[in-house]
Amino acid sequence: MKEFALNGQKRETVGKKASRLLRKEGLVPCNIYGEHTDDGKPLAMSFAIAMADLRKVIYTPHIYVLNLNIDGVERKAVIKELQFHPVNDTVLHVDFYEVNEEKPITIGIPVKLNGLAQGVRDGGKLNLTVRKLNVTAPYKQIPEVLDIDVTGLELGKSIKVRDLSFEGLELATPADVVVCSVKATRASRSAAAAEAEAAAE
Repeated sequence: MKEFALNGQKRETVGKKASRLLRKEGLVPCNIYGEHTDDGKPLAMSFAIAMADLRKVIYTPHIYVLNLNIDGVERKAVIKELQFHPVNDTVLHVDFYEVNEEKPITIGIPVKLNGLAQGVRDGGKLNLTVRKLNVTAPYKQIPEVLDIDVTGLELGKSIKVRDLSFEGLELATPADVVVCSVKATRASRSAAAAEAEAAAE
């Protein structure tokens, strides 16, 4: 996973009014849920990050481990949840989850299909059903993309999560989820019909 540095500042006041004021100043309210605990539960710390800086890690296909500097305190984290405005799609709030090199995390990783599927060569159309798969592993073992070879995928067939395995990763997406498939097109159906007719003759 790529790493990226962000600077933040602690929030002394929380709540809707305080959050609105922060957004007017170009800042985004954030929480980080970390290793530090209180009665067995992770402690959340409230802080804010400039929207101009957040854009670099939100509006991108890449998945980042973030080196957060919050008022001089360094913490490594991944984005746990993003809250967007329902109308204008601006970021309203971000939750981060603190990570270390040993503790496994679960995160969505983009899928990349490699090769020309046999079903496509036969006139079908390759469909990608899910763009990300959830994996669990220590963050240093998590790749930027999950490469899937579709060369042998035939017309009318699909690849499900249960058909996949990646070294050092546990797949957290349900096993019966279809990742990609090759569906028949009008051209492929016409070709199949012509072949069947020729065979009958």
